[in-house]
Amino acid sequence: MKKFIVIFMLISLIVVGFGVETLVVTSRLWTPPTEKEFIINEIIKPFEDMYGVKVRFQTMDDQSILDQIDVQTKTNKVTTDVIILYASNMPKAVDKGYVYDLTPFVSKWTDRTFSKGFDSMTVFNGRRYFLPVGADVYLTLINKKALKYKPEEIDINNLTWEQLAEWANIVARAEGEGKFAVTGVPMKSLIYQIGAIALSYGADWPDLDNPGSMAAWYLLYKMKDAFSPSIKTYDDTRPPMKREETWMTVAHSARVGEVYNSNPTQFIVAPVPKGPAGRGSVAGTSGFAIVKGTKHFDLALKFLEYMTRPDIMLKASKGTGGFIPPVDEALEFLGNDSKDIIIKNAVKVMNEGVLAYIAPIWKDWGQVKLVYDDLFKKMILEDKKFEPDLMELYQFKIDAMRK
Repeated sequence: MKKFIVIFMLISLIVVGFGVETLVVTSRLWTPPTEKEFIINEIIKPFEDMYGVKVRFQTMDDQSILDQIDVQTKTNKVTTDVIILYASNMPKAVDKGYVYDLTPFVSKWTDRTFSKGFDSMTVFNGRRYFLPVGADVYLTLINKKALKYKPEEIDINNLTWEQLAEWANIVARAEGEGKFAVTGVPMKSLIYQIGAIALSYGADWPDLDNPGSMAAWYLLYKMKDAFSPSIKTYDDTRPPMKREETWMTVAHSARVGEVYNSNPTQFIVAPVPKGPAGRGSVAGTSGFAIVKGTKHFDLALKFLEYMTRPDIMLKASKGTGGFIPPVDEALEFLGNDSKDIIIKNAVKVMNEGVLAYIAPIWKDWGQVKLVYDDLFKKMILEDKKFEPDLMELYQFKIDAMRK
């Protein structure tokens, strides 16, 4: 009898286990291990407990997500319920009919307002298919070791690009090597770091054949000796900044936040520098969407409602370095701790900056990034001279990437 009871209990547990509804979420956001762990343990786990469900959270790049959904859609075997894509890839998902129009459902959520600045990326023909999450701009990060070389007239919170270039050059001369970090490994963040400068000078980014872009690249030429000698090995500015191999950078707000929060007493965070046209920054956002054909639509909608609650949005943003929570009400919860400082600076750039987004007009954005990588390597690191004619030549490569 006891044996029968034990077997019955085991079978019951198995049945219950299989009976738990499981939501599959595939994301291009929160891919670093520390970010992913925080989201799973601190954000998703309470949702699972709240509804008695399971969430399988996995990360991969945008194109892999789109390819996966394409196969699932064509075979009528949709197993992914929610996706998180970057703004530049959202139009593809909408145009191909991969995701649901969420407008009728989201309009009932009266306790939150999605930041209008990101509507141009997440709303299509007046209909909301994506809910913004993890918005970003660029920020300045300075190691306090550089302060002894700072010219007195420089206000770090009101820094201009000319002042930052001058300061970086002074540091390089005094230390015997450059201490400014950008990504030198191809197809990483360089185009966005240079984009911040170009937009500050009024450029039509990412085009190279305009006065604003020429001014930005001339500034880079003047900084040619300010860059770290190891720059070609950097695929991310976080490691060299954390180990204090480099002292200065302008980088993605969440990445700046990670470095700053690793040692707040050693670093200073400020908005991205200004130029004649203002405070430039490339900006973007990721977004939630529900995949057409999901067998778990109601649960997927509950997940999106939960993840975009103002308090949850802010908690996720703070816990993953310093993304901007693109829900206006979330900002009301900001305090004054080190993580809040990152978001406040990012919001300042978002509200006051000259911003640009990755327009969905490119055949292959990676190849556009590569144009910037190659030009920087050739003109700044190798030739070490300002070459407008070379920039004009590289513009042809950018033009070739337009759809």
